[in-house]
Amino acid sequence: MAVPVPELRRVCRQAWEPVIARARRAVVFLDAASAEALHWGGGAGELLAAGALAVRTLSAEAGAAAGAARVVFVVSGALRGGTAAAVRGVLAQGAVRHCVLVSGGEAEGGGPAELEETLQRWVGEGGRAEVVLRGPPLLAPVSAELCLLPALPALLPPLPGPGGPGPVELGLGALPAALRAAVRALVGDLDALFTALGLREESFAVGTLSRVIAAELASYAPARNRRRMATNKASVVFVDRTLDLAGAVGHHGDNLAEKILSVLPKLPGHKTDVMVNMVELTALQTTDETCSIIAPGCLAQPNDPAAKALWESFMNLKQKEAVMEARRHLVEAVSRENLPIKMSMGRVTPEQLSSYIQLFRNNLKALENHCGLLQLVLAIVQTLKHPLTSKWDNFLAFERLLLQTIGESEMPSVLNQLLPMIKSYSERTKDDYTCEDFLVLLVYMYSVVGEIRSGKELDAAEEEVKKALVKVICDEPEPSPVLQKIVGCDSSLNLTSQKATDAVDDIFRSLRDIARARMHMKQFNSIHNPGNNTHQASYKPLLKQVVEEICNADRPDPVDIEHMSSGLTDLLKTGFSMFMKVNRPHPGDHPLLIIFMVGGVTVSEVKMVKDLVATRKPGTQVMVLSSALLTPCSAIELLFATDRLQSHADI
Repeated sequence: MAVPVPELRRVCRQAWEPVIARARRAVVFLDAASAEALHWGGGAGELLAAGALAVRTLSAEAGAAAGAARVVFVVSGALRGGTAAAVRGVLAQGAVRHCVLVSGGEAEGGGPAELEETLQRWVGEGGRAEVVLRGPPLLAPVSAELCLLPALPALLPPLPGPGGPGPVELGLGALPAALRAAVRALVGDLDALFTALGLREESFAVGTLSRVIAAELASYAPARNRRRMATNKASVVFVDRTLDLAGAVGHHGDNLAEKILSVLPKLPGHKTDVMVNMVELTALQTTDETCSIIAPGCLAQPNDPAAKALWESFMNLKQKEAVMEARRHLVEAVSRENLPIKMSMGRVTPEQLSSYIQLFRNNLKALENHCGLLQLVLAIVQTLKHPLTSKWDNFLAFERLLLQTIGESEMPSVLNQLLPMIKSYSERTKDDYTCEDFLVLLVYMYSVVGEIRSGKELDAAEEEVKKALVKVICDEPEPSPVLQKIVGCDSSLNLTSQKATDAVDDIFRSLRDIARARMHMKQFNSIHNPGNNTHQASYKPLLKQVVEEICNADRPDPVDIEHMSSGLTDLLKTGFSMFMKVNRPHPGDHPLLIIFMVGGVTVSEVKMVKDLVATRKPGTQVMVLSSALLTPCSAIELLFATDRLQSHADI
């Protein structure tokens, strides 16, 4: 029996039940990941309706609980590092008499009893501390098929070094401490999720870190106990993001949600959702893009069924169809409110959508009734008018050209073609590529090309590109936030030529590793289709190859999709299958297929997985899980920013 989508929604809600039950007359503090999960899963309204005095961000500057005697802390992981310091900071201010900690993981080296003792010490005499370990993990249900685990936004498989560990050599013990902790936290979260869904899963892996995670989940004692009792069968396939980074930075998808997420500014404190400028719905006369008097809108509308349905169409339809769907929803809303509308057929333009939005301006009741819908349509208007949207098509054209050129020329000549396009700030027009844009193109190139023949010619070509990039970085009057993180400088005043050179050297070392990422693969070792006299060269996504193999009606033994055994029976099956006919577990065996992209997934990839399974294996339900929803810019930050996996350091 497969797990229906409403079940997943129930589980997302279940994680918040202990908080809602204890919110009355308390100030609720959330860490960033918890806030993001609540934002997509139901919003703060539910906590306020349950009697919470306020809902606040847990941060070093969290401040007093406004004289409140009760506080509830919701943290996504264990209580340590910056999170522990922020909790202690709130309690140290003395007014709190009763504190509740709702936590997902146990503190390192201690369970709830030890945690309670620690909190009791921080609250002080006469106070009371309570620790509640929630059941399921905090999930952000972004769409019907996609759930994110926002507690691990910086999880990314390590790139293979020049000698690189072989695929079998890497175990949990060989990983750096921060990554080891992230893997353990992920396995605990997945087990809690599968417990809530009543799943008995078979684990499969594509890639080195995926193998470690799948092996840990297979041998995790609570998970083994659960699998003995559970009845809902599922296949869980972990896939390393680093095997195909072209999919993360590419612009192939004709998808509206992907463009909105890529071009609009991020909602403060959030990794996924964006800010929608709402000034157009007010009487405020300003052209200032950064006007912050009016609170921004956003894409997550968990309590508005019409807006939610429209968001699903942004995720699943082609751009043109999604824009027409938005017009249909808007026209229906206008008719329902009896507003005076001038209908015009034909192509939908941002101006036409704007004119319909204007009808709601002075009508507070209509605004309130359709607020979610208006936020989503404004997001379309602002995205279609955004200068970065026209650049999207330039990227797409250039990527197609790269695919053609990579098939016909060696890497040095491709790099030499790139060189004249690298222009400093003073020489650039709005259509020219910025420094981050070049990093996007370089990652695309090195990921698509696969293993490169190294030699003097490649070294020389790379040196020229490096020099040009260093010059461009140093010439930036104000480096963008992403560039600041990559170079490790918070302003152009602290930026030295040496810092830029070191950062660019590191980037090129990583690029060489990216090209080597698939060297151990036998079946999925290429994502480049060189083309021929009749067909253009094309990109063939690794995830597409994996899902096609899972859905293959002939059920051949997968070569690169490795089954991770969880006990003696599985090992015996695997052993016997070498010399007698035993059916080895296959990822296409079960009615529910869960794909976990380790290191982030894109909207296009979620849609591709959904469509492929629907056509190749109808009747199979599919769910995509990941740690982040990637855009080209966030993928670059994840790869090259200097402080990955220090997720609690920003508190």
